[in-house]
Amino acid sequence: MSLPDSIQVFERGWLSSNNVLLVDDACAALVDTGYATHAPQTLALLQAALGERPLDLLVNTHLHSDHCGGNALLQTAWPCRTAIPAAEAEAVRHWDEARLSFRATGQTCERFSFTETIAPGAHLTLGALDWEVLGAPGHDPHSLMLYCAEERVLISADALWENGFGVIFPELEGESGFAEEQAVLEAIAKLDVRTVIPGHGAPFTNVALALERAFSRVAWLRADPARNAKNALKVLIVFKLLDVRAMSFDALAQMLDSATAMRAAAAMLKPRDAWPALLQGLIEELAAHGGPLTVDGTRIVARGA
Repeated sequence: MSLPDSIQVFERGWLSSNNVLLVDDACAALVDTGYATHAPQTLALLQAALGERPLDLLVNTHLHSDHCGGNALLQTAWPCRTAIPAAEAEAVRHWDEARLSFRATGQTCERFSFTETIAPGAHLTLGALDWEVLGAPGHDPHSLMLYCAEERVLISADALWENGFGVIFPELEGESGFAEEQAVLEAIAKLDVRTVIPGHGAPFTNVALALERAFSRVAWLRADPARNAKNALKVLIVFKLLDVRAMSFDALAQMLDSATAMRAAAAMLKPRDAWPALLQGLIEELAAHGGPLTVDGTRIVARGA
């Protein structure tokens, strides 16, 4: 797949989002920084790519922990500017954990600062290319995408993957999210896009097929919102286990009760007294047929740990 020489994609696995490095004579910029426990690896990837050159700018498409968890370490390594979605500025400035998503999802993120904000309609020069900032609510109400019309490249974050998109978190709290995701997909369909750099997975060029799959998935989720809730619980459970490698069932049950996004998802599926059985059923599904988890007595273990 051909991308301009000024763009380098670090495709990451579970826990960390992809990182997109854009370099020109004036600025070396990184879009999204991965998860906190992978931050040293993110730093090593950048040092190898940049050599003696410093990183000048961080840009976050949104502030889920897998997209901004490396911010703090990279800010320590280099005196780089940091641009975040404007709608998140007050929450980050005061590190308002009730408004930031880290505690709600049972995840971690070291506190970071920012120097500037971006919002839909703004333009950034990155990698000697002009990028328009586009709103991408749905997965996250404040999420953004970056579109380069000249090269027909879209950095889509979690609004569009080759096979779907991110969990529609607003719907877990009774807010609208499916309609917003539908609208974002319709907006992408109107763009002239040759290559999509997604938040997770390899860059891809069959944009029409990816959109077809995504539209189908939105319709499927809207037909029964419990499907989104169940998917959210599975994603958050697997994320936590791949991070800590093993947990007792009781510890996972406590996390389900304390992480508000997980609690909201569970409440959409079963009454409170049925949550242990719900959790047990989800673990069994995730452990079946070579899934990402295994069960060892009272412990749930990430496969391969």
